[in-house]
Amino acid sequence: MTKIATREAYGRALVELGRQNEQVVVLDADLSQSTMTRYFAEEFPERFFNMGIAEQSLMGTAAGFALSGKIPFASTFAVFATGRAYDQVRNGIAYPQVNVKIAATHAGLTVGEDGASHQAIEDIALMRAVPNMTVIVPADGEEARQAVFAAAAYKGPVYIRLGRPAVPVIYGGDYQFQIGRASSLRQGKDAAIIACGIMVAKAMEAADELAAAGLEVMVINMSTVKPLDREAVLAAAATGAVVTAEEHTIIGGLGSAVAEVLATEKPVPLAMVGIRDTFGESGKPDELLQKYGLTAGEIVAAVKRLKGI
Repeated sequence: MTKIATREAYGRALVELGRQNEQVVVLDADLSQSTMTRYFAEEFPERFFNMGIAEQSLMGTAAGFALSGKIPFASTFAVFATGRAYDQVRNGIAYPQVNVKIAATHAGLTVGEDGASHQAIEDIALMRAVPNMTVIVPADGEEARQAVFAAAAYKGPVYIRLGRPAVPVIYGGDYQFQIGRASSLRQGKDAAIIACGIMVAKAMEAADELAAAGLEVMVINMSTVKPLDREAVLAAAATGAVVTAEEHTIIGGLGSAVAEVLATEKPVPLAMVGIRDTFGESGKPDELLQKYGLTAGEIVAAVKRLKGI
């Protein structure tokens, strides 16, 4: 199975975008080797700015570039972009609706051995709650690449959540990503799985296992968590049972966003697969996903519980 990290796809896409648009600038907080903005820095050193370990300055400077007519992509680890620089993101970017693209890598438990202090498990919730912020969580490399171009074309603040490990390739070159539109990967009438990020591939695995048990399960990639594709959520609800899956706390993330739609428009049984109200810990990514229940097997079990099997 071909795999690529979404952070790697992001770095490559920046170079491609930079060749097409001279207004694109890239900023980093001394992590370009990890965020993969180093590719842009190597080709366009005059448009790359290493702000050092100063995330607040990173966001403030990005806002300044945007106000000067540039299209800035500001990158660091997700836990720093949304936590350490929250005030600057809220008041300096989102409140004035400044055209900054925050592309944060190393999100979720799959940061691995760096442990709880570096595992952003609440970043979607933080960014989703900020007015004017668009939140994108690509499922694979191709979607990450297209999300970069879509974010650059979009006028306004965007948060793109990217991961550290290589993940399965889901989409080919014929895929067309659109901000605010979910992608239906599999049709089904018995239940629906709505997933984002690395959990999309696991949702597909779960659907295969459920098919073997005689259940036809819909799979939806909700790569834009905000604005949420309400029509896709309602289509999922028409199956009578919905399971959400995310590499994030179940408080305030994708599951909460879906629950808000279902509660107000079409109440159906809902189960959330994600991190419970706890921090992560140091460990191998796959072991952490297993321990915290972020697996295809957990999705299968959730669907079966809702179906009374």
